[in-house]
Amino acid sequence: MTISSTQVAGAIDSHTRCTHYHGSTDIIAIKFKCCDMYYGCFYCHEELADHAPETWPIDEREARAVLCGQCNSELTITQYLQCEYRCPQCAASFNPGCRHHYHLYFE
Repeated sequence: MTISSTQVAGAIDSHTRCTHYHGSTDIIAIKFKCCDMYYGCFYCHEELADHAPETWPIDEREARAVLCGQCNSELTITQYLQCEYRCPQCAASFNPGCRHHYHLYFE
């Protein structure tokens, strides 16, 4: 299944980059558990949503909750966490620094 980058809250370009993270490899968006919506990043959710964020529980790692901004493929959380910073569909590079923020999105 693919999702358009225009369906990503906070996205400023067609690759899901946002004002907070807009480097060449900042091309993923995360679907938030609390609202079932994609956001460019945690800060976008903080600024645009009217509620507190919820992290994805560990027993829901098969949920499609990561969007590749290059090919618009939805990845499961497990696929994303195991992809070694490359989209398994199109091989686009993801920012390895995102691993420092996993706790904001996933248990």
